[in-house]
Amino acid sequence: MSIALKLDNVSVHFRLHYESSSTLKEALLIRLKNKPRYRELWALKNVSLDIAKGESVGIVGRNGSGKSTLLKILAGVYTPSSGTCRVDGTIAPLIELGAGFNGELTGRENVYLNGAILGRSRSDMDARYESIVAFSELRDFMDVPVKNYSSGMYARLGFAIATDVEADILVIDEILGVGDEVFQRRCAARIAEHIARGGTMVFVSHDAEAVTKLCTRAIVLRDGEKVFEGPSEAALAHYRATYAGDAT
Repeated sequence: MSIALKLDNVSVHFRLHYESSSTLKEALLIRLKNKPRYRELWALKNVSLDIAKGESVGIVGRNGSGKSTLLKILAGVYTPSSGTCRVDGTIAPLIELGAGFNGELTGRENVYLNGAILGRSRSDMDARYESIVAFSELRDFMDVPVKNYSSGMYARLGFAIATDVEADILVIDEILGVGDEVFQRRCAARIAEHIARGGTMVFVSHDAEAVTKLCTRAIVLRDGEKVFEGPSEAALAHYRATYAGDAT
């Protein structure tokens, strides 16, 4: 099979600072007290994953398990601390509300800005503009700065743009949960169309039904490590068994 996304032993490392020093005196006192100024956090640890073209893969795990970090690696937002990430095809990432939006620009202007970010020409976005507006159902708000949009409006416009430009790979985080039920059904139908025409998708969600419906395979992350990989239902069963009785 032709591979769309390939991770080889990818790790991502952050330093989380305990406290900041606003003056030279404070910085010197921290050094003199020999206090640790940060702690090490490995958000991902040696994660390997192959995703074939046309495949839909879910990523499940508790909050803080590394799901969003993994998506940001795939989308090129983060660079691995070690290991490699290879992508074959164009990516439309939906990983944060308003990612790629300029709050001071209108919805209309952000359509063209996002199109440019995704590698589309002005003439191409001219041809797609009406279908984007129709799907988002935001016609009355397209000349309003998006800083005045609600989270649901952000999701509508971002999803409409990302899916209309017909990228090879959709990378979707939990953002669809902010929309109403009707919008979520329309999003699911649009994703199904993407998959039906041979597109690839990586999908993070806490909605087990959505994962099993949209993804043929899933991986489970725990503390930054891949602990299970297999059919979606088996992955979700593993996840439930692992965290049985946990509140989060």
